[in-house]
Amino acid sequence: MTVLVAAQQTETPDALPSRQARLAYRAGEVGSTAGVAPGFVQGNLAILPAEYASAFHRFCQLNPKPCPIIGMSDAGSPHIPALGADLDIRTDVPRYRVWRDGEVVDEPTNVKSYWRDDLVTFVLGCSFSFEEALLDEGMPIRHIEQNVRVPMYRTNIACGEAGPFAGPMVVSMRPFKPADAIRAVQITSRYPAVHGAPVHLGHPHLIGIKDIAKPDYGDPVPVADDEIPVFWACGVTPQSVINAAKVPFAITHSPGLMLVTDLKNRTMAVI
Repeated sequence: MTVLVAAQQTETPDALPSRQARLAYRAGEVGSTAGVAPGFVQGNLAILPAEYASAFHRFCQLNPKPCPIIGMSDAGSPHIPALGADLDIRTDVPRYRVWRDGEVVDEPTNVKSYWRDDLVTFVLGCSFSFEEALLDEGMPIRHIEQNVRVPMYRTNIACGEAGPFAGPMVVSMRPFKPADAIRAVQITSRYPAVHGAPVHLGHPHLIGIKDIAKPDYGDPVPVADDEIPVFWACGVTPQSVINAAKVPFAITHSPGLMLVTDLKNRTMAVI
């Protein structure tokens, strides 16, 4: 098992807000995880047969902005103890996506019936971690204010290829006034393990987004006349790549409905 970040906890495990969130999802609660368990890292999921794991690992290494690995399981194990002592990948996400030949065939609230002993789980850093740093600076985040999922878009930015994995980067968008956008670049640059600085500011059409009011994933949010859209690399990128690669079988999270870990957001900052 490979884990790149270690948790530092002062609370007892049973009292952790992150564990309480996982227990709620394990019991069948469904909803966006934005703002859930403040202070704790959330992760994107990509679960693949072992025969594809090496190529996908290489894909993540070539594309660290959209695919920063924060945890990886042993083949067949639904557990990643360093991300949460009782964490169960099969049950602890609000909603999953099951893929066959690059197409979504089911969106269950647990994947026990789909689990196989050759599956390897990758947990990728999530922008919800740097959102906490933005909120701490008093910067408004539109999708949290409106209690919807962050808007996400497929772009014309090509990812580096590894084996069957190739395709466009997915980005998430948050609107800011220009001065706040500059500050957002400065703040999020401190968090490379959770996507880091934006990959694009303004002019959505330049990265292949035809209509900012129609995200490919998540929910639309308004962009005011005095604001510009700011785009970050997004951990939903593997879903567009799985679609393009036509992988025979895979499991991911439903966009915006993440895995809540016991890692602390503060451990993700590099300066």
